[in-house]
Amino acid sequence: MTNVKKFTTFGEHLRELREVAGQTLREVATKIGIDPSLLAKIERNERQPTKYLIKQIASFFKVNEKELQNEFLSDQIAYKILDEKADLNILKVAEKKVSYLKTLRNG
Repeated sequence: MTNVKKFTTFGEHLRELREVAGQTLREVATKIGIDPSLLAKIERNERQPTKYLIKQIASFFKVNEKELQNEFLSDQIAYKILDEKADLNILKVAEKKVSYLKTLRNG
């Protein structure tokens, strides 16, 4: 059988982490220091978490912070491409541009 990765949004991933842990919105929100309504909006992809909040979530659920950050950033990139109706080739251009910008920073 083929191992297929299930793609989810950051909010869906967060909801899944919470449900697997058997925690309510209120319980998780209290532990990470935010209002339950804000957590609900993040889970529904109506609000975006801050870097600090991503760190708090990763710590609470004991998941890799970098992977959680990647989940969030990939959402941002995907939504931007959709909103702009851009061609996926833009990712290749962006990859080259990131490499170039790294040389400027390190040079």
